[in-house]
Amino acid sequence: MTEEPAAPHVDNWTLIRDVAVIQVKLIVDGLRDLVLVPLTLVSGIASLVTGIDGKPGGYFYRLLAWGKRSERWIDLFGALRNAPDDIPDESFPSEGSLDDMVSYVESVVVKEHHTGRMTRQAKDHIDKALARIQSSKQTD
Repeated sequence: MTEEPAAPHVDNWTLIRDVAVIQVKLIVDGLRDLVLVPLTLVSGIASLVTGIDGKPGGYFYRLLAWGKRSERWIDLFGALRNAPDDIPDESFPSEGSLDDMVSYVESVVVKEHHTGRMTRQAKDHIDKALARIQSSKQTD
């Protein structure tokens, strides 16, 4: 008969440490987000204007890769490793992620466009503006 390892015992000092650590992590995470807000806008615009081989997105997606690495490094909710067994470590919300919600809204907009409820003129104006930006940058 094999014995299972004992669940981690959370004492007062572990809890105090975890509370202090998450405060520091929340500050670091917030500062990172504060920096990412303008950087994502700038890198997105730069990626549209300076597409490499006609492909936009290089700067923006490199920034996202850095953001994802920093998210893993911060490990905001890492203290859950110390949680008692009766505290579930579940994903929230169970209905899906924010990306799932965005995908749903996007599918509704695309459907509306295909059925003619969204003006083609608005899409054409945006496409023409982006093409002008990209072509003017390539002639420079």
